[in-house]
Amino acid sequence: MKKLVSFLTFLLLFCCCTKGMDNKVGVNERDAEKTVVDKHGQLSVSGVYLVNEKGEKVVLRGVSFGWHNWWPRFYNAGAVETFATDWQCDVVRASIGVDPERGFISEPAFSTECATSVIDAAIENGIYVIIDWHSHTIRTKEAVQFFSAMARKYKDYPNIIYEIFNEPVDDSWETVKAYSEEVIKTIRAFDKSNVILVGSPHWSQDVHIVADNPLVGFENIMYTLHFYAATHHQFLRDRANYAISKGIPIFVSECAGMEATGDGAINYNEWQTWLNWMAENHISWIAWSIADKDETCSMLLPSASSTGKWEDEELKEWGQIVKKEISDNH
Repeated sequence: MKKLVSFLTFLLLFCCCTKGMDNKVGVNERDAEKTVVDKHGQLSVSGVYLVNEKGEKVVLRGVSFGWHNWWPRFYNAGAVETFATDWQCDVVRASIGVDPERGFISEPAFSTECATSVIDAAIENGIYVIIDWHSHTIRTKEAVQFFSAMARKYKDYPNIIYEIFNEPVDDSWETVKAYSEEVIKTIRAFDKSNVILVGSPHWSQDVHIVADNPLVGFENIMYTLHFYAATHHQFLRDRANYAISKGIPIFVSECAGMEATGDGAINYNEWQTWLNWMAENHISWIAWSIADKDETCSMLLPSASSTGKWEDEELKEWGQIVKKEISDNH
């Protein structure tokens, strides 16, 4: 009888331990299966930092699709899934062209379809997505129309980041500021909390001017900085450092390693200097671009599939550099 009791006691303890081990493995598996958005949840801005729902600093790294009107073939769920799983991107940027042929002005339905294809796939894959009004000129009426629809549709998703003006060129900051205030109010009428990115004059490089006259009365606003490492050196980092010192939160929504034309040789040293600077300042960044144009900054070869799952030989050098940098830092 004593032997039977001892055996039953051993069996009970063994089963309890085994169950505990199973539960532990299950928790670890669930943690491993969490998406980027599962881990960070609702993003917000605290001081100069992008933070997650726990208030912890977040650095997002990802890629920007090229102008949708010229490279719509990449605006699909397969490409987004590849960036989320293979490249391990935290975020993608849907660059909705405004003025050129097939842009939003001439084909709003087509433009919206391209945007929603990427946005819906980003939500499905649990990554963040920047809805980028990819314009160089002010189009207030059309921007209000576009962002009203986007905010109304996606207001309940923490995946969303709005970029309301890609790169102002000739407009003053006073003009861009007034435009931004109107578009931000439009978005906030529907979406009260998702982060909004604001551009500055001269290709989103005049953050030092913004620093002396920022937007007021809005929460969860960041300002974009764009750089191309072979053209933009320490002078632009100095501008950004000044802005940060004045409490301006910065998000690098477009960057690359070559000249500002998108072509020319990659400046590896300057690119690394920029990477170091962004890491030191906890700044998120998006690399340009997912396209197959004959230029250095386009990451894909014309032979690359439209729907992702690319082998390295389908990527140009810049694509391989960006993929490695993002996946190594995941």
